[in-house]
Amino acid sequence: MRVMVALRLKGVEYELLQETMGKKSELLLASNPVHKKIPVLLHRGKPISESLVIVQYVDEVWPPPASILPRDDPYAAAIHRFWGQYIDDMVRSSCLID
Repeated sequence: MRVMVALRLKGVEYELLQETMGKKSELLLASNPVHKKIPVLLHRGKPISESLVIVQYVDEVWPPPASILPRDDPYAAAIHRFWGQYIDDMVRSSCLID
């Protein structure tokens, strides 16, 4: 979700490939062999994984007008990262099935 928001903020067109829970595609395993999980961004044939890393990459690769994280205030950027991770954790925990 975080990655899609970042791409939309930057106005980047993308193709979304869905993964089936429990069955990992060959593309996913080849693109993220360490963690073997989504999200993965393929840009120019190179994989970038982990949502916060991808968001930072998107912010650096695609220029303003919109900046996702504050560039002139490291503390404000850290607070943005904290809340982004908190929201991700809350969404993930609410999706767990007992």
